[in-house]
Amino acid sequence: MATVTLSSIAKSFGATRVLGGIDLDIADGEFLTLVGPSGCGKSTMIRIIAGLEHQDGGGVAIGGHSVDHLRPHERRVAMVFQSYALYPHMSVRANIALPLTMSRLKLWQRLPLLRLLSSGRREAMRGIDADVGAVTAQLQLDHLLDRKPAQLSGGQRQRVALGRAMVRNPDVFLMDEPLSNLDAKLRVHMRSELAELHKRLGATFVYVTHDQVEAMTMSDRVAMMDSGSILQLGTPSQLYERPASLKVAQFIGSPAINLLPGIVGAGGRLELFGRPMGLSVGLPPGQPVTLGVRSEALSLVHGETAGAGRGWFSARLRRKENLGSEYILHFDLAGRDAQGATMRTSPAIAAGVHEAAEVALGFDETACHLFAADGERIEPRGPGVATASVVPLRA
Repeated sequence: MATVTLSSIAKSFGATRVLGGIDLDIADGEFLTLVGPSGCGKSTMIRIIAGLEHQDGGGVAIGGHSVDHLRPHERRVAMVFQSYALYPHMSVRANIALPLTMSRLKLWQRLPLLRLLSSGRREAMRGIDADVGAVTAQLQLDHLLDRKPAQLSGGQRQRVALGRAMVRNPDVFLMDEPLSNLDAKLRVHMRSELAELHKRLGATFVYVTHDQVEAMTMSDRVAMMDSGSILQLGTPSQLYERPASLKVAQFIGSPAINLLPGIVGAGGRLELFGRPMGLSVGLPPGQPVTLGVRSEALSLVHGETAGAGRGWFSARLRRKENLGSEYILHFDLAGRDAQGATMRTSPAIAAGVHEAAEVALGFDETACHLFAADGERIEPRGPGVATASVVPLRA
């Protein structure tokens, strides 16, 4: 397998900048996911790695060697597309075998009549059939080899597309939103299959998605992108627990992070809704600060008795979401019609909160994520607050 190195990759379509000087190192055997909203440049980046798009500046290296001068089929990468890209008139067997047929047989050996005159074609086809059989056995497609794509389910078509990529034995697998056309239940199943496939093959995977759940559940590392730049690069836990910017915090996590309006008071001490907190920041008084609190960090408290080191605010229950093993409670903030908050809690606690009831929601101040007016993360000062910081990767 191989490493992938992107150096100062830039790309524009006309006057629109799509990628603005991306630097990225992907380790051998790593599962790296590019995640971000539509239009952030993630699909363009993976197409540049594949050689399907040409960058305006910078270079791509695979296995330590530049591939900028190589055509797509010479780069030893395999692409799995969102639309599967299967040939409808071919069987499953023929679709998976196609890359080997094109690479191992000469043109005249593929022609309908002339191929009958080739003495070496039969031996080549035996090798192709053996390789196809090994891949279909791994993907449990043995019983579907003679079917056409129209006779397959969405998950089966996706496995055929994966098989066509695997049979080439590439150095790098490139996957451009391969699960987006599947229903919710099948996506969960295919996420597990892809993770197990990566573990089994030990190959380098570069995966593109706009679904942060896919990024969090399958990846070794995640590169969060926006507007042609990488906002943060790290493990899924790092992006969730210590987002480097407000954009990362808002995109990663479900339900979305709660954002509360704070302000810097005297001596740098934070205030939330006029109440002083135990946290301080190195900003002048009067500066606005956004407090990010995850839904699972909120709990019901009794106002002023929330306790030392805990913040709180008043809210009114708008509705409940019953997810079976847990509830998501949606609140409106008292006196702030345009702002809400969500809390993840157990069915027992949710049963005790009635619609339109006004309650106090508390949180441990050490669970706060603080962001300055420009959206960058700032580190708080206060009792029990960790001093470690995250440096976002900028492209």
